[in-house]
Parts: sequence; structure tokens; C-alpha cells
Amino acid sequence: MTPASALATVLLDELERCGVREVVLAPGSRSAPLAYAAHAADRAGRLRLHVRVDERTAGFLALGLALSTGRPAAVVTTSGTATAHLHPAVLEAHHGLVPLLVLTADRPEELLEAGANQTTAQPGLFGPAVRWHRSLASPAVLEPSRDEPLWRTVADRSYAAATGVLGGDPGAVHLNLGLRDPLVPEPERSGHDDDNDNDGDPGSGSRATPGPDPDCYPGRPDREPWTALPPALPAAAPLAAGPDEVHALLDPGARTLAVLGHLPTPAHSQQALALALRAHWPVLAEPFGDGDRTSVLPHGPLLLERGALAADPAHRPERVVVIGRPTLSRAVARLLRDPRVRVETVTASPRWPDPGHTSTRVHPWGVVRAATAQLAEGGLPPQPAEVARWGRDWVAAGRRLAAEVPQLLASQWPAGPAVAASVHGALGPDDVLVVGSSNAARDLDYAAGARHGPTVLANRGLAGIDGTVSTAVGVALTRRSRRTVALLGDLTFLHDANGLAIGPEEPRPRLLLVVVNDDGGGIFATLEHGEPQRAASFERVFATPTGTDLAALCAAHGVPHTLVTDPEQLAREVRAPLPGIRVAEVRVDRGRHRALRAQLRQKPIAE
Repeated sequence: MTPASALATVLLDELERCGVREVVLAPGSRSAPLAYAAHAADRAGRLRLHVRVDERTAGFLALGLALSTGRPAAVVTTSGTATAHLHPAVLEAHHGLVPLLVLTADRPEELLEAGANQTTAQPGLFGPAVRWHRSLASPAVLEPSRDEPLWRTVADRSYAAATGVLGGDPGAVHLNLGLRDPLVPEPERSGHDDDNDNDGDPGSGSRATPGPDPDCYPGRPDREPWTALPPALPAAAPLAAGPDEVHALLDPGARTLAVLGHLPTPAHSQQALALALRAHWPVLAEPFGDGDRTSVLPHGPLLLERGALAADPAHRPERVVVIGRPTLSRAVARLLRDPRVRVETVTASPRWPDPGHTSTRVHPWGVVRAATAQLAEGGLPPQPAEVARWGRDWVAAGRRLAAEVPQLLASQWPAGPAVAASVHGALGPDDVLVVGSSNAARDLDYAAGARHGPTVLANRGLAGIDGTVSTAVGVALTRRSRRTVALLGDLTFLHDANGLAIGPEEPRPRLLLVVVNDDGGGIFATLEHGEPQRAASFERVFATPTGTDLAALCAAHGVPHTLVTDPEQLAREVRAPLPGIRVAEVRVDRGRHRALRAQLRQKPIAE
């Protein structure tokens, strides 16, 4: 066993013992030891290997695998710009609290800052976006008694930091591995060396120094990790909370509206909704998280934009409890900036969300569990009659809105909210919907009613459009027994078209991608940039039409494509069996976005 092979094999073996089950590889020569080790573990059934040719795609595929399971996935790249291509996925993991392990190959120390090919300063490349980073180098001579404790402990520390099991948020961890030749596990290299390693690495093309047998690195007995770590259950982690803290959160005498934003896992949203239901708080909820939204006010943003409930002194909440991070609605943001409303925040992270700097109190997540339990036991007095009546008024307004919106959306077909309503309505509680950023998420926010529908996942950490296809592929690969559908715009789809490039030997997802094609950046038509007086600059620098033939693009990747023309056809596509990856395209008129959104917002709710 060569030193580089030993380091790669032991690291992946220890990460698997900790709980890693998925490894994504973007191949390169310098990362070859990790590739051989991952391939061997895959063949032995200890890990599942996914190979991608694009590093950015690989990063977001690993992110999707981790987002879906809550378990860290590992992504492996070679050195140079390959490492930099992971930065978007690392940033999303950081802000979205998704556990991710980034293993990057590097040149050995003697080749750094020496003009070696494909070599840059990789340690610290991701800055504060990682929970922990460590550089390791393969030694010149193997010494198992020295190497194994170090390498396995570093792997354990990486897993602990990525999951946050010992405190802190889940997120990305970066291991930068300086790997010396020989980079192949055989005793002798073939003599052929590609351009990736024509850099004067001492020992390049030479015979490997014989090393210890793999059995010299056995790890702990019974495949236990080197260091026992607590289970990664951040959403269910108990936290002591006294009666004063519980009473402060519940405050039964205040007219309290709950705003449910993006949370790290569906389990968090389940707990938040359970609390709001028992506390009799009306809930405005973004569509992400657990699929049981029967207790949520339907079409949340429209309640604020059309009904003016928050502006009416008789219906305005005295207090808004923000649970998670709101990311979508300007109407919600305006409510949280209203000086007449007291804002409090419930957070699952030490970095609580408060972009308006209006929050008067922060409640830690554990109080949610304590308050729910106390309410279940009848531990607090009931709401005053006027507070209960106020809450029923909000619920009644939501019901009236729910009776009107479906018909209005149907009349708008094929506008984005109408497409979102069709997709969401065709999915059930056992299904998963991955939503792209930009218009798709906002369309779903307008369209989603109060029903027990699919679990909704999205990259809301930074809410970028990059990597969405690969994220959805990662989710689908972990949900083989459930239907997985992604809803995204054409630019989001094009931004990650390489996510369709899946080799013939790779695990293949069962995934339907519903692409709402308005030929460009349709979201800008609904913002200030799309106002008529700015028409001269809009089309080129904001609308950015591409004219791409999506059917031809799909054909190039061997992906079936269907052009959908009516809602019934779309519902059939969503419900059809999914033997592999498919694309359903719905073409919409970008020029109608602004007027259709205005129509949704402006029609008053019937009394």
C-alpha cells in the first residue's frame, strides 16, 4: 500500500464508520488515491459512489444527498480550479445548515508556491464558510502506529464538525490532502503521465516504496468509529427550559401570529407547526419543510397583500413569532418592520435571523418542545376570548381566500403560480418536491393551499439558482421509494444543465423536472426592474432571453422531454411512473408575469 493510498483508504473507511454513505467524485489525477479507495468501498457495498465530470455539479449533488438525508455526504475533487468550483455548494451548505464533507486533493508541500501545474493556495480557500478545515499530507514513509490514530481522529473531527453533534450548526468541512506520487495503488506506475501531473513531483513515474499491508490499519473492532460520537439529531435535541421561558414564548394574552420560514430540516417544521397548533396561533408559512400544512393559513402572502389584515387595527397582530428564516415574501418583511408589532424570534441556530433588526427577544429551539409539551398537559391558562376571536378571524379569511384562489389560478394557466398549483396538487404526502429559487419558490408560495401535500425541499441558504438540477438528483437518489419532482425555471435549469450528464454506470435517479420556460429571467418582470418606464434596459440586461431549445438539450443527454400544454396533461406527467430522469416543459409568456401577479394581489377577499 502506497502512502497516498493508505491515507485515502483510511480516511474514507473512518468516515463510513461514522455514518457517511454517499461519496461524489469529480475525477482527476491528483485525487486518484481517493478515487480508487471510493471505488473499492463502493464495490464492497460500504459506500455508494457517484461520478460526475463537473465539479460544481458534483458539489451540489453531494449537497442534495445530504439535504435529503440529514447525513453528511462527501465530495472529492482534484487540485486547482476544481476545488474552487465547489465554493457555491459550500456556501449553500454553510447558510442552509447542511452537513457536507469536502475532500480536495493537493500537491505535496514541496510543490506549493513553486510553479507546479494546477497548484494554488487551497488551505483556507473557503474562508468562514466551513465549520472546520484541516490539511493532511501523505507521509514519505508509512508508520501505522503514528498514521492511523491521526488520520482516523481527523475523520471523526470532520464528521462531528459537519453534523454539529457536539454543538454548533451543521455545515461544510474541508479536508485538504497533499498526496505524493505514486498516486495509483499498484506497486509500479504505468509510465504514462497526463498533463495533470507533469509538475516535477519527486517520485513521479517511479516505483512505490513498499508499505504495510492494509490490515495494518484495522480501525476499531466491529467497525466502530475511532472516537464514539453522539447521534446527529439536532432537530430533536432536548434543551431544558424553565416555566418562565415557556410562558414568555407562549404569552397567551397577546394576539400572536406565527411566521414560519425556512428551517434546516422537515423535522424542525413539524415541531414548529405542532407548537403553533396547540397555542392556537394563526400561521403564515413558506412552503418548505414538512408536507402537512393543514393547520397553515392558505396562500399566505395573499392574506397580507389582498386582505390587508395586518394593516387593520382590529386584526393586526400584537406580536409576530418568527420561526426559522423568512426568505420569500416582501409582505412578510413589511409586517416584521411595522413598529406597531412586537417581533420575537425562535431559532435553531446561534445565528438567529433578523434582517430588519426588529426582534425584541430570541427563543432557543428547545423551548419549542418544552412549550408544546406543557400545552399538551394543559399547563397554561387559555387565551382570552378576544384573542381567540381574533385568531378565528384570520382562519376565516384564509378559508375564504382558499375558496377563490384555485379558480383564479386555473384561469391564468399557464402562468407560473398556476403551474405550481398543478404540480403541488398532483403530489401526495409520500412525495417530495424540490423547488428552485427565483420565481418557482414564489409561485409555490402564492399557490400552495392548506393541505397535506409533499415534503418540500429547496436550497434556501443563499437561494441561488445554481446547482438545482444536481440537488434534485441527489434528493431523488435517496428517495427511491418516493416520487421526487422538481419545479424550476428555464434559467435555473440551464444553469445546471450538466446535472443531466450522468454516466451509464452511475446510480440513476427517478426524477421529473418540471421546467417553467419563460425564456429568461422572468422574476425581474415582477420587480422594480420590470416597471414600464424601465423597458429600454429590461430585455437585454434583466430578461436575458436565451432561445435555447430545451428538447434538443435533453435529447443530447438522452433524457426524455415532453412539452406540456394544459394542466390535466401536467398532472398526468407528475403522476406517471418514473423509470429514470424526465423533463416536462411548460412554456409561459414572460410579458404577462407582472399583470398576473397584480391580479392575484389586488382582488379583495370576499367577506
